[in-house]
Amino acid sequence: MAQTEVEFDRIKAMREYKSPYERWKESEGLPTIRGYFIQNLLDMALTPWESRGGSGVFINLEGTGGFNDSYVCEIPPGQSLNPVRHIYEDSIFILKGRGATTVWIDPNKKQTFEWHERSYFAMPPNAWYQHHNLSGADPARFVGMTSAPRIIDSFKSLDFVFNNPYVFADRFNSEDGYFQEKERPTGRGPWATNFVADVMAHNAMPNTVDGRISGNKGRPSVNTTQGFDMVNATMHSHSSSWPVGTYKSGHRHGPGIHIVILRGQGYTLMWQEGKPVERIDWGPGSLFVPPEMWFHQHFNVGAEPTLFLAIGWGSDKPKAGGKQYLDVSTEEGGDRILYQDEDPAFHRDYEAALARSGVTCRMGEIHPFCTQK
Repeated sequence: MAQTEVEFDRIKAMREYKSPYERWKESEGLPTIRGYFIQNLLDMALTPWESRGGSGVFINLEGTGGFNDSYVCEIPPGQSLNPVRHIYEDSIFILKGRGATTVWIDPNKKQTFEWHERSYFAMPPNAWYQHHNLSGADPARFVGMTSAPRIIDSFKSLDFVFNNPYVFADRFNSEDGYFQEKERPTGRGPWATNFVADVMAHNAMPNTVDGRISGNKGRPSVNTTQGFDMVNATMHSHSSSWPVGTYKSGHRHGPGIHIVILRGQGYTLMWQEGKPVERIDWGPGSLFVPPEMWFHQHFNVGAEPTLFLAIGWGSDKPKAGGKQYLDVSTEEGGDRILYQDEDPAFHRDYEAALARSGVTCRMGEIHPFCTQK
């Protein structure tokens, strides 16, 4: 065979290549939604999911960088999904409905916990589990964020990923009470619990702006944050809320942080350093993922405090060269843009957006560019 023909075949094979993860998704028979954001997870059209039961859709947003993924699944009234286990992690937030989940390693020692709209929990790796819809009239819908892409592409064996007898005993070993909501810490530390009954019930919705300067980070604070350490602190996520007429300072981190808006109206600006800014307008049910090393800022333009749930482990992935992300100002070599260092146009445009919404900016005491002093 001539060299040119060999090269042609090689290039053709490369163009037609699909990763093990992409081939697995195709075998599941579900479409994949891509892009930068989903406007509303509750309005998404779903496809019958034969292997799991119910219906679903895969979501691979640009900001994941192949580090993780998400999916939406719906359980018909009065039905249960098929039991499943896999060695990748799965964090689940209930979008609507009420139901229960049964989890086990030993089939003689199953445990079942109930959930409802706004519940949040995590499936331990390689434990069997089955979701049930406890309503006979209404479907139950949830969004899950998983590490399936990098696990399936690393091992390249679906039998290893989905039919593996190994027990991650340090994560889950059928201990009683594993999925009971643990006591919430009184301070600012993360909450070690594998189940949260209602994410919104455990977040203080701030109505005032804290203009004090935080001693360890040197910046004004407008938001309250609750971290979650799940599956024996191997899976991390957080919720965040901030008041009417305010926005968070710019920052960046690793890939795959899936942000689900639970309350409020607003927009997010995202950009790579030195490149054009992307804008995402959001409301309850929206989902977006800031890409790795992209700065982003979240702006509340509505008449109520904003709350989101951020699901993912992107900040655990180091920067190129093995460096960690630092929550200090870019002037100090970190990854946060303080208000005084941001593009003045951001605040000017924000005040204009508030005026159109009939809301007054409340950042006069903490933002150098604010006109509402």
